[in-house]
Amino acid sequence: MVKKTQETDNLDELESVEEVEEGAEVEDGAAEVSGEETEVVDAGEEAVEEVAEEAAVEADGAGSAARAGGERPEITDEELDRIADTAIETLRELLVFFGAQDNVIDEYEGDEGELILDVVGDNLAVLIGRYGKTLDALQYLVASLVNKKIGYRYPIAVDVEGYRNRRRRKLENLAKSAAARCIRSGKEVRLRPMTPYERRAIHIILRDETRVETYSEGADPQRQVIVKPKES
Repeated sequence: MVKKTQETDNLDELESVEEVEEGAEVEDGAAEVSGEETEVVDAGEEAVEEVAEEAAVEADGAGSAARAGGERPEITDEELDRIADTAIETLRELLVFFGAQDNVIDEYEGDEGELILDVVGDNLAVLIGRYGKTLDALQYLVASLVNKKIGYRYPIAVDVEGYRNRRRRKLENLAKSAAARCIRSGKEVRLRPMTPYERRAIHIILRDETRVETYSEGADPQRQVIVKPKES
């Protein structure tokens, strides 16, 4: 039997700890939802999935002009206000399915110039979902619908109580640990299956690391990021 190296143990442990922490974060909030509230939450999640499928079809059809052909105008303060108002209105319409439409929505600019909408309040774990999948669906819907309404693509991110910032810090630790292991061993490191948001974050985090490179492999939901030594 091949003995696992300490590097492998450390990386596996880091991934396991992060999965437990993230699962607990979602389950702690979800544990407070019961009875009729559970029916509302289930209905909300089903509605998001159904609308997501419809939005995907629209994005490939009528919405494709906004995504690919729409000319992006000069972004004045007035235009940015219009985008933000449209995005907040769209997000609130979706939050109705979860009974969360009255929560505060903070808006601010992200590090890459994107508009971030952060829903704040109590008991919002249901908006995140397991491993952030519900939140990813909400973000996809909001971005697709807003881009169609304004006629061009503008980067929009949806967050819940700063969840994405916390998740990104965990992904940074995971990415750096994987890169360090790859450099030490000179071999590829295969991470666990991730969502599109998580995979993109790993690629961005390691894109300036000169000794390794990353690529994705497989089909969703089992698509994984591979970290490999960069060829000289």
